[in-house]
Amino acid sequence: MNELFSLKGRTALITGGSRGIGRMIAEGFLKQGAKVYISARKAAACDQTAAELSALGPCVSLPADVSTVEGARALVAAYAAHEGQLDILVNNAGAAWGAPAEDHPADAWDKVMNLNVRGYFLLSQAIAKKSMIARRSGRIINIASIAGLGGNPVEMKTIAYNTSKGAVINFTRALAGEWGQYGINVNAICPGFFKTKMAIGLIESLGEDKMAAHAPLRRLGDDEDLKGLSLLLASDAGKHITGQWLAVDGGVSAIVAG
Repeated sequence: MNELFSLKGRTALITGGSRGIGRMIAEGFLKQGAKVYISARKAAACDQTAAELSALGPCVSLPADVSTVEGARALVAAYAAHEGQLDILVNNAGAAWGAPAEDHPADAWDKVMNLNVRGYFLLSQAIAKKSMIARRSGRIINIASIAGLGGNPVEMKTIAYNTSKGAVINFTRALAGEWGQYGINVNAICPGFFKTKMAIGLIESLGEDKMAAHAPLRRLGDDEDLKGLSLLLASDAGKHITGQWLAVDGGVSAIVAG
């Protein structure tokens, strides 16, 4: 059974891997034997995290901005300088912006969409053409959000983020349908609230205890809660799963908020 979840001999590339959810997933992959490459826009942070994670296994820093065609291609080229193939791609780099819909800046909308949706597409396309399609093998895990499953309470004001994550879910389905013929599994994870740098400001403003009380499990996510699912989708244990999404949110998305 342990072999089903093993990642020994496999390589993984995780965007937004220097902190938060990306770092959590990197830790899980390293503990299961993968060689992990992490990417982030800020080189110093990416380098520091890779150095820290190297205590768990081989972890390499590849800083890049994947919101542009040039950035995605540069990341693929940097990775190719180290490895001849890629087994697992985790699209996780993302941005959020808080503003009322009626006043939401257009350039902020573009920033969120370019990174959260366009960036996922550009990197998936580049990686698949470089490695996965020819090999008829690969795993792509897209980090979406429960924000992509519906609207938000009025106080959250994250229309661009919600829209982008809804797009990621259907991007996952569409890509899985098209690339299944190449042996590429494409799935999405929809986290709820985790105390990451991106979410902590909102959590503090709304109140952690109040937010936890809305979850059936009565807590927010912790550093271990995404590792199991990401390992399932990356390993042989998930070889017949594609085009799916699963919320990891303590049950929030299963109930109607009162």
